[in-house]
Amino acid sequence: MIKTGYEAWVDEFEAERERRAALGDPEWGSPVDLAPEIIRSIQKFQVGEDGDGSALLRKADGAGDPAYREAVRLFIAEEQNHARMLALLLTAAGAPTLDGHWSDAAFVRLRRLLGLRVELLVLMIAEVVALAYYRALRDGAAHPLASGVAGRILADEERHVPFHCRRLHEGLRGLPRPARRAVTAGWRGLLACAGALVAIDHGPALRALGTSRRAFLAEVVRSSARAASAMADGPAPPAPAPVCGV
Repeated sequence: MIKTGYEAWVDEFEAERERRAALGDPEWGSPVDLAPEIIRSIQKFQVGEDGDGSALLRKADGAGDPAYREAVRLFIAEEQNHARMLALLLTAAGAPTLDGHWSDAAFVRLRRLLGLRVELLVLMIAEVVALAYYRALRDGAAHPLASGVAGRILADEERHVPFHCRRLHEGLRGLPRPARRAVTAGWRGLLACAGALVAIDHGPALRALGTSRRAFLAEVVRSSARAASAMADGPAPPAPAPVCGV
């Protein structure tokens, strides 16, 4: 039987959980030699991945779709697993995790201002930026453990983006098309600003990974065009079709 609602996404998340359990963790035993600027960068992203997701889950519960709520719960579990792996990577590099960072605090405050739609729009800014970041870390990290952890996280984020695009399309489709275009254009503008801030803040790490601030921001902007189109125009097909994959 073909599932066309969020039951298909629940199946997708559960299948990935089983695949991840069968694969097991990376080998954490060997020390990881990373440049100090890369370590500082990973520390900041680890803070962003950490969190209990209670506000998002509460808003998802209010949406009245049990399958969607369960899919969100599984999404949060994947994000928490990212934080866990990054913490273990930092331990292997001989570095601690951070208690907090201003960029993560700003994102969290914005996400909690209004309802589910605003929460997801702000969350999607972080998700699209993360795609570019983890791709740079995967491709540019000299140590295979760091590259492997980044590759695992990137694979998850590439599924998360179309998942959120589907829900946002459902939330925006009741608006007239010009209004949808205005919302997504504003979202792209905010994303470009966030991408520029991340490029500046993480510039030394990006250089150490073999990419420039300009190239990083250009990838973020390209990704935003595909996501905005899926959010505004849809319809978004069921998982795991790459509705707005990058």
